[in-house]
Amino acid sequence: MTASSWLRLKAMIMKELMAVLRDPRARMTLIAPPLIQLFLFGFAATLEVKNITLGVYDQDRGAWSREVINAAAGSASVKHLVRLDSPQAVARAIDNRDVIAVMVFDANFSRDVAAHRAAQVQVVFDGRRSNAAQIVNGYLAQIVAGVGAEISASPQVSPGSVVTNWFNPNLEYIWFTMPALIVTIAALSVLSVTSQSVARERELGTFDQLLVSPLRTYEILAGKVTPALMLGTFNATVYLLLIPNVFGVPFAGSILIFYLALFAYLIALIGIGLLVSILARSQQQAFLGMFLTTIPLIMLSGYAAPIDNMPGWLQVIAQADPLAHFLVISEGLFLKGMPLGDVLANLWPLLVIAAVALSSAALLFRSKLE
Repeated sequence: MTASSWLRLKAMIMKELMAVLRDPRARMTLIAPPLIQLFLFGFAATLEVKNITLGVYDQDRGAWSREVINAAAGSASVKHLVRLDSPQAVARAIDNRDVIAVMVFDANFSRDVAAHRAAQVQVVFDGRRSNAAQIVNGYLAQIVAGVGAEISASPQVSPGSVVTNWFNPNLEYIWFTMPALIVTIAALSVLSVTSQSVARERELGTFDQLLVSPLRTYEILAGKVTPALMLGTFNATVYLLLIPNVFGVPFAGSILIFYLALFAYLIALIGIGLLVSILARSQQQAFLGMFLTTIPLIMLSGYAAPIDNMPGWLQVIAQADPLAHFLVISEGLFLKGMPLGDVLANLWPLLVIAAVALSSAALLFRSKLE
């Protein structure tokens, strides 16, 4: 790179940084919301279900049905226990969302238990809250299994079936969500900055000045890339400090490998953001384009639902999502110290996505210049 080229590039980078940082409100918008989102989502995006209101329809009223009910009432997850006296009351409680589930004991429950016959507890769930219902089902299954172990006077778990949870022994939900929040919040902040860069020039009327300037295409794009890259790196660094020290989620991997993957991830996002910005005619269109791009990226990343659960054709599309690959890297480095070989398996797709996105943005931008 010649001295004149370096001076042009430096001037372009300074121009873009000033455009982003000269407004105090813009500075607060870029820094404060990601921090607020980290704390808000860190406590709100929980995989636990607490303060359950549980219904009970006990036709048995025997010793063993009371034992199961008392065990459920004593659970830390159950806040209220509602007694119901008829099938109609069960239906009303579910329909009105008064309870998330109802435990139903038939009239012979305690008698069957005492006779060592198979005794079953029917549980009716509110299917409108499917995810919470599945979690509550797991809670109730553990409670009933615990009472069953007491009845048999011997543990129901044999030595060969002891469950051990690697990398997150206590299944702390926040250990799953916090590494993923680095991925999603970084995507939101970087795409919001990048998607406005070229659209802002076009709306303010300065795009024509770029057309007649001596700047080359790669110099203009480098100037557009730098602020978003700096912002994404800054936010990720803050998260990397806060998550272990404030939320107690350990970082078991290599810092150097994390930043290497982060750089590839941010470049891929910036390429996508530049494509949106170049195609937009105004900042409003760019904002809408960013919104329409971000939601599918998050949904296909594996954050809300595992990619393996998606249809085959969606799994193929998800391979072009940079969030999907960096999510694996982030969770792997935080929780299990993912080795370099496994990181590289998810890093090279990020590099391919970044190369394709930036090349497409450069070609499209050059066509606009011509």
